[in-house]
Amino acid sequence: MERTSVSSSNLSSVGYDPESLTLEIEFNHGGIYQYYEVPDHINDELMGASSLGSYFHHNIKNVYRFAKM
Repeated sequence: MERTSVSSSNLSSVGYDPESLTLEIEFNHGGIYQYYEVPDHINDELMGASSLGSYFHHNIKNVYRFAKM
């Protein structure tokens, strides 16, 4: 999945596949995780958030199924 670099103290890059509803996040610490069944609007809100790390923590982490790549 192609990811876009983001400006965040926690996240390094973010990718989204609207067909499979998969959100892929690369963290600054080096881990890459895929989150499943993530609706389009959550990806849109994440990418538009003033703090990506805070949005991730409150709206994605521990909400959606995930796997470490």
